[in-house]
Amino acid sequence: MVYKMKILLSDITEDGLDLDFEEALESGSLRLLSPVRAMLRVDKVGSEVLVKGEIRASVGLQCSRCLKDFSSDADVSIDVVYHPVEELKGEERYEVGKDELDMDFYRGDELDIEGLMLEQILLSVPMKPLCSRSCKGICPKCGADLNVKTCSCEIREIDPRLAVLKKIYGDRKE
Repeated sequence: MVYKMKILLSDITEDGLDLDFEEALESGSLRLLSPVRAMLRVDKVGSEVLVKGEIRASVGLQCSRCLKDFSSDADVSIDVVYHPVEELKGEERYEVGKDELDMDFYRGDELDIEGLMLEQILLSVPMKPLCSRSCKGICPKCGADLNVKTCSCEIREIDPRLAVLKKIYGDRKE
């Protein structure tokens, strides 16, 4: 059973646990525009807990070119293995290796899946979100939205790495 986004490990039977739910979650780093829909399969093998499935949500983002707000659907596949946190006893710091990026830890008889879902949605958001691939952005001089109108600004700034060439060749327009 799921209690406030927590799974009691004692409730996971030998046949596993199928979860299908929709929950409104809150996050400080994400703007979720819809409840998160999850279809998860939870299995317990020894002390490991395997969580696989799909989660979906609508996320509010800001375009990195034109700065307009837009929504995007996040469809995320989950495949995480949980280990008891007791496995880390005696280690002050634990460095996660490349083969352990799909691994997490649980404490006691509870597995908190809210953090897992928010983390996976956040990881699916692009570093530089775009409202569309053809977004033209804004004019660096006047700030006009180039998707809506064209501006008459003349931009003749030279890349500082190429400024040396201007000294050599001058202002020729050939």
